[in-house]
Amino acid sequence: MRLRRRDQLATAGMLEMRDRRAHLAVADERTQGRSLMTRKVLVVYATKAGATAGIATAIGAELRRGGHEVDVCEATGVGPIAKYDVVIVGSAIYMRRWRPEAVDFLRKHVHELRDRQVWLFHSGPVGPDKDQAQAMPRKVARLARKIGATPATTFAGRLEPETAKGFLAKHIAQGNLAADSREWLRIADWANDISSAISAVEHTP
Repeated sequence: MRLRRRDQLATAGMLEMRDRRAHLAVADERTQGRSLMTRKVLVVYATKAGATAGIATAIGAELRRGGHEVDVCEATGVGPIAKYDVVIVGSAIYMRRWRPEAVDFLRKHVHELRDRQVWLFHSGPVGPDKDQAQAMPRKVARLARKIGATPATTFAGRLEPETAKGFLAKHIAQGNLAADSREWLRIADWANDISSAISAVEHTP
């Protein structure tokens, strides 16, 4: 029996919540024993037209409000990550592909990321499918398994004539799909989940 659209979305939401809870438990274990004085968060992003950069900035701001030290950096400008305890990596997803600079970051730091709390997200969907979870590209899924990260959380994106890049995107942006579909409350909730997980580890005796 085919699930109706509403049932499909509900099932995807439950699976995402289950994966998130499991990842929070693993994240707690990874940071046991780390020095509280060196705890820092790195938010790395790769953007196509600026929408993912805005999401990364919002995540960083929310984590700072939670009392954490946060650096938000474009993937191409990240230096050594040894000083960070938590790393969040986000990319625009377009035609089922991540930005190459985000993939390169994961590949370059795969061994270091194994010893850190890691969360992934991607953004891009607009229009009727904006709430549909997007599967990770195969390359990213393989790297996530090596790192021990759960599947990336999907956030709706933005498609507007003034920011669209590329012939196809510009063409679509002239139609009825053009919109800024980013859901800032959902993004803040996700960042708060991460903030709570970090704080829980910090207060573990």
